[in-house]
Amino acid sequence: MISSLMQQKSFFPTLRAAVLAGAAIAAGLSAAAQQNPTVPPPAPVTTTNSDGVVQTTTTTSTDSKGKPVETVTGTATFHRGRKKDDKVVQSKDTKKSLKKEKSADALIGVDSRLPDKQLYDKALVALKKGHFDVARLDLQTMLNTYPDSQYQMRAKLAIADSWYKEGGTAALTQAESEYADFRVFFPNAPEAAEAQMRIGDIYFREMDKPDRDYIKSTHAEEEYRRMLTDYPDSVLIKDAKQRLRQVQEVLATRESDIASFYATRSNWAAVIARYQTVVDTYPLFSHMDDALIGLGDAYGAEARYIRTMKLPEAGKAKLEATYDGLAADAYRKVVLEHSAALHVEDARDRLAAMNLPIPEPTQQQIAASVALENSRASYKLTDRAKLLILHMPDTVMAARDGEPTLTDPKPTVAPTIVKKVNENFKSAFNPEVSSGASGATTPVAAPVTETTTAAPGTPAAPLALQDVPTGEDAGSATTTLTTPTPTAGPSGGVGIEILPSASRPVGGNGLNAVGPKNATDLPPTEKPAPAPDQANDITAPTAPAQVLPGGKKKAAKPEFDKADESSSKHKPKKGVKKIIPPNPF
Repeated sequence: MISSLMQQKSFFPTLRAAVLAGAAIAAGLSAAAQQNPTVPPPAPVTTTNSDGVVQTTTTTSTDSKGKPVETVTGTATFHRGRKKDDKVVQSKDTKKSLKKEKSADALIGVDSRLPDKQLYDKALVALKKGHFDVARLDLQTMLNTYPDSQYQMRAKLAIADSWYKEGGTAALTQAESEYADFRVFFPNAPEAAEAQMRIGDIYFREMDKPDRDYIKSTHAEEEYRRMLTDYPDSVLIKDAKQRLRQVQEVLATRESDIASFYATRSNWAAVIARYQTVVDTYPLFSHMDDALIGLGDAYGAEARYIRTMKLPEAGKAKLEATYDGLAADAYRKVVLEHSAALHVEDARDRLAAMNLPIPEPTQQQIAASVALENSRASYKLTDRAKLLILHMPDTVMAARDGEPTLTDPKPTVAPTIVKKVNENFKSAFNPEVSSGASGATTPVAAPVTETTTAAPGTPAAPLALQDVPTGEDAGSATTTLTTPTPTAGPSGGVGIEILPSASRPVGGNGLNAVGPKNATDLPPTEKPAPAPDQANDITAPTAPAQVLPGGKKKAAKPEFDKADESSSKHKPKKGVKKIIPPNPF
């Protein structure tokens, strides 16, 4: 029987072990039979389930109804031959997460009885429970008491995390400072990339809507770009790129909204500047087709305005062709590079209205546009609720594929567009000036000088302003007329060259010297006579002096005139005297 059992796969490693186990079971059964001779010893029952668990049961007692009760007296487990499909194979993500947990828990094996380890563990427990003040106090105590502890780096990072998890404007500002200090003190640690990512997340949490203050958005863009450039090997690069795409979506929405506002005011230079900034700086913008169509419409509005102006036909036609070409280029870019966008048909219709051929995109361009549009998420009910309740920007339609821009190109501003328009007008209506500005020389025609002699008895022709003779040549019968020839000046204007004549020898250029004929010095300025003393026209009446006892005289005060003065010692005027002034005569 033992040999037949051993032929099968058993949990006993050797035959000897199986024999000893059987002897032990038999000895146990015999001892139980001796203690209760009236009850026959139960026969052992051995069962094996599908999982390879062997159970040996015996009936040792009966219940109140007299039914036997089975009691498990021995169990053993052995593995049957499993199939290949039953084996559990860890995926790459699982292995990556386990490796990350192992690196994060590198200090698990450290003796927990160390005082710095106890403080650190206590702070982590308080941090998980939301007791941020208690956690920071324990961590700061550990840093001050054990400056050489191996938990110093993790403690500083935990302090910054406590401020970040606490939230609020003041707490996030303190968290930014702590993360920046950690990045300075531990620049080569793997956690430095996490600290830099947290700084960008702080500004991302504080971002406002596109029509509000955009300072936090620009700071978030700078921090995420720094994350991508300073820590290219970090595991957080993927998250940093996605956050950067969302931030640039908000900034592009702001520029596009400002351009739409200027379009309602017909400020086409500002519209072109804003839309061109969106096209050059944010290529992953979700409404890039609208921006390009708006840019083309702005150039088309410039062309329509030129058609209404009364200008020479040659230059006018050249300007119209210039701005119509810029508008068509914007429409073609929508058709070629954004063929999967929503408003590509609008661009096609505009090209057809201009009687221009509609280009066909290549397969690579179509695949790139489809991949970009498919990477965008669609609005869900939860997204609608968040945007309605929370004060946060809309980043649902941000792309999830493609490389965001890490450096901003030179911005396009409205004065630059105005300057370009002026240059286009000059080149269209005055090509000689534009060629002269580029370095070409324009020949200048020589002036024509005509000399005429007035015949005796013939009335002289009326003189022009430049032909009026001066006092020296008023009696001369010979008049020199100079006919100016238009020349192109340095600023593109018309200049006049004046030739010298015999009657104007001063300076050698035909112009008389400016100044008086008598150039003698003026006499010195005389000192003004002193002004006479001012005499009063009205003298106050003097009262006779009053003689006091003892022969002394007291100066009499002048009589008080109630009409001119007022005082608390004298009664005011009453009745008619208060209205009618006294007669001065």
